[in-house]
Amino acid sequence: MSVNLPRYAGAITESVVNDPVDVDVVADDATVPAINAAATRTDGLGCHAGAAELKAAANAAGKSDILDRYAADYPKGPHDQPQSMCPAFGSLRVGLRMRRTATILSGSACCVYGLTFTSHFYGARRTVGYVPFNSETLVTGKLFEDIREAVFKLADPALYDTIIITNLCVPTASGVPLDLLPNEINGVRIIGIDVPGFGVPTHAEAKDVLSAAMLEYARKEAEQGPVQAPRGGRSERPTVTLLGEMFPADPVGINMMLEPLGLAAGPVVPTREWRELYAALDCQVVAAIHPFYTACVRQFDIAGRKIVGSAPVGHDGTEAWLEAIGTACNVPRDKIDAAKNRFLPAIKAALAAKPVNARITVSGYEGSELLVARLLIESGADVPYVGTAAPRTQWSNPDREWLEAKGVRVQYRASLEMDLAAIDEFNPQLAIGTTPVVQKAKQMAIPALYFTNLISARPLFGVAGAGSLAQVVNAALANQSRFDEMKAFFGDVGQGYAAGVWEDTPKDNVPYREKYKKQIEALAKKRKSEEMI
Repeated sequence: MSVNLPRYAGAITESVVNDPVDVDVVADDATVPAINAAATRTDGLGCHAGAAELKAAANAAGKSDILDRYAADYPKGPHDQPQSMCPAFGSLRVGLRMRRTATILSGSACCVYGLTFTSHFYGARRTVGYVPFNSETLVTGKLFEDIREAVFKLADPALYDTIIITNLCVPTASGVPLDLLPNEINGVRIIGIDVPGFGVPTHAEAKDVLSAAMLEYARKEAEQGPVQAPRGGRSERPTVTLLGEMFPADPVGINMMLEPLGLAAGPVVPTREWRELYAALDCQVVAAIHPFYTACVRQFDIAGRKIVGSAPVGHDGTEAWLEAIGTACNVPRDKIDAAKNRFLPAIKAALAAKPVNARITVSGYEGSELLVARLLIESGADVPYVGTAAPRTQWSNPDREWLEAKGVRVQYRASLEMDLAAIDEFNPQLAIGTTPVVQKAKQMAIPALYFTNLISARPLFGVAGAGSLAQVVNAALANQSRFDEMKAFFGDVGQGYAAGVWEDTPKDNVPYREKYKKQIEALAKKRKSEEMI
């Protein structure tokens, strides 16, 4: 295959779509297939369509294998899907954090705008490529040609190691076949993934989708021969790969705890550079710190690596984790005991020095909610409820069993309604959760902390993690008097029928509300009867 391409030197947005590309010969494995036009002509395929319509279209368009795998890896029950941000944000964020990696999205413009905005809000500082489409290019298969053209133009080995292309809902439902793109162009790896909102439940699990795709590619490269060594060289000690995003100080602390075992902390997956993927695979054992990376675990299993669940959180968690890691790596008993004797007393002292005396509910969609609850309980808190948007897996069993033994209700795939109901049921002194959970708690004059920005942004493991939460938690609890003062001053102003801006004193118009309620119920019945027809 000979390809004549101008050297890419500008922003992705300046060159992904508009510049011409001269491709002399089409690669055999990149033959453009016919998109299933019948699956794209129904009104239900728009981005406004429901998950059922999009899923049916995707199955009809040849994406059933991918959706079946997602359904097995990321089971949804007991309800349809947790309420969280678009799942593609998770995989997008992984790609944007990697060196020498270009990211391209294929989806509805509104979705791409929202994802790009959110990624920059969280400090991405990287350009996001976009291949637009319309009804004609989607139905005729021209969108796939446009994506292929964009990838060829962008594949400059002087600038990139990898290009990641992500199908969002509509291209996935239309069967746009990213798997038919070349595996590499000019030495630049090409990774195509589907991350539809109707197939991947949460943004946390979308991180697993992309991370596993890259691990699979890197594993196959390593099987073919020598690969690039880590930037700092190979570790002299056997390593433990850390699975799941974490606070930057945590790998350092974990490495200190592994040293007495004769081990070292390996890369954190998702990685920040392609070459780290080889080092992640070249480990003695994998620590599934975040237990929902099902597809990544599958790649490590294929590579013959052992998996250990939970994390070195608090006193009990650290003791069990050191034991499990040491056993998995055949570390002598005296070294395991030496590591415990060195760190466990320090952790216990740190927990005792910064106690937390409050009833706290915990919820979130990061996947580390159970670990945070363990740390709070060992700090002295009463935690009656933990809700996580992540699914239940075998790697979270140690944490679930420990929490349930303490009388904690653990809710996997927690919906917003479940998290809000927990606040009503347990009347906590502090609520840790997502934005709407925090909003409800504060409306009830209960102090609250946003999990992602205020809890995840702190070390959780080892000695450093033992007292890290106490400062922010106790500071929030100390604000109760301020909430009480505001509640006493404002009373019920701005709530219920009195919400909004009024020129006169608001009055509760009960007859109008009942009339409007009946209209809504009648409209719902009409729609239901039309569906049956």
